[in-house]
Amino acid sequence: MNAPFPFARLNGLFPGSSAAITPPATALPPPPAPRFPVTAPLEKRTHQRRKLWALPHKCHCPLIGTCFEVDALRQTMARVMHFPRDTSDFVLHTTAVGACEERTPLAELLHKALEKRYARHIQDLKSLRTPDELAAIWEAALSKGQDIPGLLWSIWTHPACDSALEHTLYGDIHMLQHQIGSGARADLDTLRRLQQRSDELQRQLEASRQENAVLRQEKSRETRNLADRITALRIESTGKDAMIANLSSELSRLRETLPDLKDRQQLARRMRDAEARASTLTQQVRTLENLLASQQRPSPLPPQLSPPSPCPGHTPEPAHLDGRCILCVGGRSGSVDAYRERVEQHGGRFLHHDGGIEESLHRIDAALAAADLVICQAGCISHNAYWRVKEQCKRSGKPCIYLKAAGTSSFERIIRSVCDVPLEAD
Repeated sequence: MNAPFPFARLNGLFPGSSAAITPPATALPPPPAPRFPVTAPLEKRTHQRRKLWALPHKCHCPLIGTCFEVDALRQTMARVMHFPRDTSDFVLHTTAVGACEERTPLAELLHKALEKRYARHIQDLKSLRTPDELAAIWEAALSKGQDIPGLLWSIWTHPACDSALEHTLYGDIHMLQHQIGSGARADLDTLRRLQQRSDELQRQLEASRQENAVLRQEKSRETRNLADRITALRIESTGKDAMIANLSSELSRLRETLPDLKDRQQLARRMRDAEARASTLTQQVRTLENLLASQQRPSPLPPQLSPPSPCPGHTPEPAHLDGRCILCVGGRSGSVDAYRERVEQHGGRFLHHDGGIEESLHRIDAALAAADLVICQAGCISHNAYWRVKEQCKRSGKPCIYLKAAGTSSFERIIRSVCDVPLEAD
């Protein structure tokens, strides 16, 4: 158990110890000292594909290193031998390379793994018959940098591979490994620069996080202030709602103390309407009395004489309204005096309401009740006044004339048209 366990190298052995790799009782016997069997020229071989142990020893190292990842090689070797877990990758690699010089269980296991892994490449090259065809496939793959491990195994074990092609592939894969090493060093430099950049970005990120934390604190304070303001406004609103409720209850209590308030208000309106009607009737009675007195006065002319015809150019007496009350709703404020003069010239009484512009609409009811005729200036009053006048006149049967123009001449024509004519509701 203390005998050294040999590891293969090109021209000798790496001495080992029981602490490095100790084969179990059932492990394979140590391979013999490495030797390089003289193989027959490639041109004299059969058409069968070569085995892993039949390849020249110089091919084993690049083949194992290129076609097997370190972890995959470790798992494959663990199936046929035991070794400490801390065994280095280099020791495992040299052991596998040394085991491939002859047909050993490890060489057979590696051969089967390669055949299975690269079965597609083997099938693709099966129809090729000359080294030139294999070389063309290899050059194309080498220029693209694709399928290198699979083609390396498939071409080296192909029956048409001669010594020249074999040496060409060995030189290409050898230089490729050097280039990969140079690329790895360049990658290390790039990695170092990226690490520095990453550190700088990490510092910027930390500064951004601190700035973001300050902004969050300010935003939190602002949010708390707004929440306090909202709470204060809600308290104020609640106080106003309570005040409104108190005032509403007070109003209800006052209404309960005066249960006949509505009736009193209606009676007051009726009283105003009655006073306006009485005033109108009083004026009509006075007018009728004057008319009766004038009719009872003896005529100065003889009965056989008729009153003289008016002379040319003499203006006839204006028609008489007999004291009727004319209500004008709306109109221009500057024309109200002219309206009043026209009505009074024809023996009538004039009332005016501006149609809700400055005067209250509640006062229009009493004016409508006292009027005998309503002239509504439709273009100079509000909509509410218009509909109120129309509704009241329709309900009470008062005649109402609607004017679009607010001029004095239009008002004069209306007055002349209604003089000495019985008024009827329109």
